[in-house]
Formats: sequence, structure tokens, C-alpha cells
Amino acid sequence: MLPVTLDPPGPNEVLVRMVASGICHSCLHAMNGTHGGMPTPLVLGDEGAGVVEQIGAGVDEVAVGDHVVLSWAPNCGSCRFCVVGRPVLCNRMGPAGFLPDGTTRLHLDGQPLHHFGPATYAEFTVVHASAAIPIRRDLPLDIAAMIGCAVATGVGAVVNTSGAGLGSSVAVFGCGGVGLNAIQGASLIGAHPIVGIDLVDARLELADRLGATEVVNGSGPDVAARLNEVAPGGFDVTILAVGAMAAFERAWESTGPGGTCVVVGRTPDGERTSFNPQTIHTGEKRLVGSIYGSVRPAVDFPKLADLAFEGRLQLEDLVTQRFRIDQVNEAFAALAAGDLARGLIVF
Repeated sequence: MLPVTLDPPGPNEVLVRMVASGICHSCLHAMNGTHGGMPTPLVLGDEGAGVVEQIGAGVDEVAVGDHVVLSWAPNCGSCRFCVVGRPVLCNRMGPAGFLPDGTTRLHLDGQPLHHFGPATYAEFTVVHASAAIPIRRDLPLDIAAMIGCAVATGVGAVVNTSGAGLGSSVAVFGCGGVGLNAIQGASLIGAHPIVGIDLVDARLELADRLGATEVVNGSGPDVAARLNEVAPGGFDVTILAVGAMAAFERAWESTGPGGTCVVVGRTPDGERTSFNPQTIHTGEKRLVGSIYGSVRPAVDFPKLADLAFEGRLQLEDLVTQRFRIDQVNEAFAALAAGDLARGLIVF
């Protein structure tokens, strides 16, 4: 661990004392270089929750003492995407690695450090006020931390992006943190059947507990036949919650006529695939992307917190292991090995 200098919050910014941060694949990919484009050096962490310690000038969305979930997608509130309810597509928030004003509050030995999203792998962080979403105070903040990425992304991909509804057949490819929450989202809206596909049996067991009506090990020789038994002719919705091209091809093949394949998991830089465009035309299938579950953080995070508090979202069950910040390399190794549904750094 290195001592990092953190400047106080500027106008429209908030200083947050972190309580917990999720161990996310996005951070792993940034660390190992499979997803490029981020300036370095930087402080990782795109999923977390904490308590507001200080606010900058012009902030009225939150107050000192508020319990907040941090969003990695701050927004201006007035661009064409924000005003139509798609704030995660806001294009006025500055370049990657910086706060929206194009600067950084983090320094090491006098040199600037960059922010990976809200930079939650630190005891304190400064974020744009739109990225600190107040939630109820009676939900434990370590549990609430997962709302900031895995829960919002997974639940939102089904509830917001896919168009699934009561009785829709849903298949989720990849049962990590995002995929497991997609299963919970499908269960919330009354989808049926709900199938979880993964290569790790322990994750499939968890998918079964969280609402999947069927689970399929994707390494088996009869995966296509198993899926066709559950949803003859294909699924209404397939959710690709893993960045593997083989899984993408399977998900697209498993999407039925009139169905929607939602791409959530980011593939490594440089990956390409191809498919017959007639499979879109003849069956009126849709291939759509979902970033951050198409959520509106200021509206949806408090609702997700309410659902978690009421037990309708089983967040504690997602936590495989808790780590200290000085165990972050151990946490990344466990994530890379497929041993975590969700890991948490708890400060």
C-alpha cells in the first residue's frame, strides 16, 4: 500500500469515506491490460459504498453523513441523453481517468494519479455529486456496495434493456456477479423459465438459489440440446454476462425468433466475431448492448436498496469472501481463478 494524497472536493464534488468496495472484473481487466485505454497510474475500484464526509460548493443532492452508493457513470443532467432518461450515456463527463472537469484529486509524490471510475479501492475518494447516490441508512453498506455495479448492471440488463416481462423465457450466460443479478432481475419480473449457464458448478448452485429454474454447465457436450429442451425454438431473452466469444455465439444461437440477445460482458480488446445477418432478418431477432443495465442511478439505486432491505434481492448470498485492502492481489487472483461470485474489500 502506498500513501496517496487526496485533495478536498471542489465545486459539485463529494468526499466519501469508503466502507466497502466490490472486486469487479473491469478492475481486473484494467490491471492485467486486457482492456486498454485507461491512463496510468490510477486507483482502481468502480463499485462501492460509504459515508459522505465533506461536500463542495454547489452540492445539494447529498449531505454530510448520508450513506451513499457510488456510480461509475456521473452525468451532467442536461445533455440529450440525460434529458431522455439515459444518463449512463452522458457524453459531457470528461475523459476516462479524470473527474468530469478534466482534473484529478489524487496524487502520489506530487504527481497526478488517475481515477478508475469512482476509485473505490481507497479509504477516501472524491467523486462528482451525481455519482454519490443516497440510500436508506438501515441497509449495511458492505452489502449496498454491490448495487454500484454488479446489481445495477445485472438486474438492469433484464428489467430495463431486454424488454423481458411476465412469462418471458430468459437464459443468462455467465453466473458471476453480474449474471447472478440478471437471474435475480428475471425472477423479480416473473420470467419463466430462467436458465443459468456457467462453467463452474459452485456458481450454478448459487444461480439455483437465486432464482434460476434450470442450470446448465456450459462445458458439457449437450448444451444446445439441454437449452432447446427448456425453451424449444429459442429463448425470448438471452443475457451475455461474460466476455467470451464462444459464449456470445451460443447466446445468439439460443435466442429465438422475435427474441433479444443482450450483450453485457465486455470482451477483451481486439476480439471479433461474425455471424450470418440473415439470422437477424428472418427471425426478427435483436442484438443489443447494455451498459450499466441502462439504469438511472439517482432513481434506481435507492429502489434496489429497498429491494435488498426487503429481501427481494439476496445480496448477502452473492458474497463469496471479504478481503482487507492489503489483500487486493489475493482477491484478484481468486476472481481470475473463478472462485468468487462477488468479493468485497471491507475497510
